[in-house]
Amino acid sequence: MRTRFVAALATLTLGVGTALLSDGGGAAPAAAAPPPAPPVTAPAAPGTPATTYTNPVTEPFADTYADPAVVRGKDGWWYLYATSDPLVSGGPFGNMHVARSRDLASWDYVGTIFDEENRPEWAADASFFWAPDIRYVDGRYVMYYTVTDTAANPDPWDYTVGVATAPTPTGPWTDSGGPVLDPRPAPGGGYLNTIDPALFADRDGTQYLYFGGFNGGIWVTELDATGTRAVGTPTRVTVGDRYEGAFVVERDGWYYLMGSSANCCAGPVTGYSVYTGRSRSPLGPFVDHEGVGLNESRVGGTQVVVQNGNRWIGVGHHAVLTDASGQDWMLYHAIDKDDAWLDRPGGVNRRPTLLDRMDWIDGWPVVNAGAGPSEGPRTAPVAASDLRITSADPASGHGLRRVSGTLARGTDSAGDAGALARLVPTRRDAAVVRTAPAPRDVRVETDVRLPDDAGSFTATLGGSGRPAVSVELDAGARELVVAQGHRVRRAALPASTDLTSWHVLTVTAADGGVVARLSSSGLGDLDAEVRLEPRAALPRRAPVHLAAAGAEVQVDNLTVVAAHEPVTRRAAEPRAGAVTFAEDFSGALDPGWEWLHGPADVTVGDGALSWPLTGHDLVGEANDAPALLRDAPDGDYVLETTVTLPLGQDTVRNYQQAGLLVHAGDDDFLRLAPVSIWQTRQVEFGKELTADGRWWGGHVSGPVADTMHLRLFHTTDAATGEHRFRSATSRDGRTWRFGATWTLPADADPRVGVYAGGGASPATTAVFDEVLIRDLD
Repeated sequence: MRTRFVAALATLTLGVGTALLSDGGGAAPAAAAPPPAPPVTAPAAPGTPATTYTNPVTEPFADTYADPAVVRGKDGWWYLYATSDPLVSGGPFGNMHVARSRDLASWDYVGTIFDEENRPEWAADASFFWAPDIRYVDGRYVMYYTVTDTAANPDPWDYTVGVATAPTPTGPWTDSGGPVLDPRPAPGGGYLNTIDPALFADRDGTQYLYFGGFNGGIWVTELDATGTRAVGTPTRVTVGDRYEGAFVVERDGWYYLMGSSANCCAGPVTGYSVYTGRSRSPLGPFVDHEGVGLNESRVGGTQVVVQNGNRWIGVGHHAVLTDASGQDWMLYHAIDKDDAWLDRPGGVNRRPTLLDRMDWIDGWPVVNAGAGPSEGPRTAPVAASDLRITSADPASGHGLRRVSGTLARGTDSAGDAGALARLVPTRRDAAVVRTAPAPRDVRVETDVRLPDDAGSFTATLGGSGRPAVSVELDAGARELVVAQGHRVRRAALPASTDLTSWHVLTVTAADGGVVARLSSSGLGDLDAEVRLEPRAALPRRAPVHLAAAGAEVQVDNLTVVAAHEPVTRRAAEPRAGAVTFAEDFSGALDPGWEWLHGPADVTVGDGALSWPLTGHDLVGEANDAPALLRDAPDGDYVLETTVTLPLGQDTVRNYQQAGLLVHAGDDDFLRLAPVSIWQTRQVEFGKELTADGRWWGGHVSGPVADTMHLRLFHTTDAATGEHRFRSATSRDGRTWRFGATWTLPADADPRVGVYAGGGASPATTAVFDEVLIRDLD
């Protein structure tokens, strides 16, 4: 039953006040005994949060910190996890790692997840533990991770997923005793990539585990009530040769599946990046912004973050968090193109963790409005409360004022929260409230627990002569309710929601609407969400009230801050200008063209360069593929071609391709082309270089069509003189998708042109309609 705001409430007022008071209806309840100390140093009193940060955020303690995962602990600290690697050059190997921060900007290392004492016994001695995923579920921390080799099979690399639980974010971790799902044999031998787990809890209470990689695709399976074992038949949600590193969030009724593509670990030529697709169901189908599916041979995906030409390449395998203002952020690893190796070339890749703002523009997530990974100081996330509230100890200090009922400072004896605020109704429990004003566009976030699974918790915005908006978490009715006067919106809680465990409640009043969300982890999962557009506007500076009715409510990690102002416009993309050179293949080739490793067996005429594919290639030691090249112009320019290459779908015809080439040498070049990669058809923007060896890698994009329009935008870095080449592709010549940026050294003198090759079977001919050079507009 929903209670009225004016009755049976123990109310906190945000502004000024005292720490432990009773209204005369009875003595204040005694604080519970403190819990055992977690296996880390006790938190220091929080200081002033950082206002800026600089990537990589893990630089103070680690040279590499890859595959990051994050959770906010109930003790108020943020915890950052990473895959198994040495942390520093020459350092010992660690079986997954954990660090922590108060403000998301300054991080301190804590330790490893597994050691010889708690290492899962069902994992083979030679197994690695990769890609942790962390959530808070029903009073405990749950970590999923990749096991690369089990003891049950004699064959190596029988990948699967394990799960461990702990009472605190730092452990002690107890493995479940077996895999979440069995290793999956591949049809041609070996095993499918059952790797990179990611949990998502839907608002009906169903727990889904996403997993998988390039060999087999990303899949999703339901989990049992314990969250430790898969049930039912998994569903494949991406094509088998494109994505890994899944992460799923729900927003505005859409489920967004984000995943990384291309090689994670090719040192200075790593083209890893993050894409997304969305669906109305957690089981898919997931499609990109043009409606192209992630599970198709001509695979789709909307770019979320990609290298932009600064020091960072190979940006991917990420996690998403939301700061106190409601702004989303992405944590992901990256490689410094000039410092790619941890110890030696060809060894462990140096992949520190980066943090950048993630915006939502036109319904799609994108990092820094599309500008890509950041370099240099940036505005830090909002991680502390305004109004003098001590977030991790809300009953202390002068941030909260008791108006009625009892406010007591307690200690979490059932978990790791430490100090907390106890709101306890008494026999008077009248609600008389007065607060310091909060911003009109405000976001309130708190961990809330109803230890008796009874009563209700209410957050109220507004008043002062205008109808207030209240958000109520009602244990009796098992509802989340938003109301203003007689206008009420409500959402039922899943049967699995245990209100005696901590949940994250957020209330955002901005842009004329109020949104309330209840979540277990606050990581894009939802137990319930309610939206209301008030008929009467909230005052510009209005009070915020928190109240308990019917039974004790416990509150922790409380923040009240101005709601973030969303970024709604993408960063400007480059534009192609006037044509300065055109080759239309209507007759003899322009005399500026020269053949490299040729001539090829081509036909020129009638507006086409017809080029039968052969098995020759430029990558590696062969260096025998023909290419048609000319001198590049000075300054900024755009290189463009239109090529028809019918590669079909679904069949394997590795690695037939045709497209643009930027050639500084047989082992130092860039190429952009549609290509057949196993059963997929993608666009690859690849790079080969020589630096302590020969290295090849690439960024992959798409989608493709039989006829593709390709562009490379060339600019020069004003500070370094480096050549920057940014890729763009189109299926119709009008709508362009921008991709990665690769660089060449300042002293490079590349020639530019077209090439074809990569495979002679089945017989295929690439047809180039034109090659253009344009000004940069």
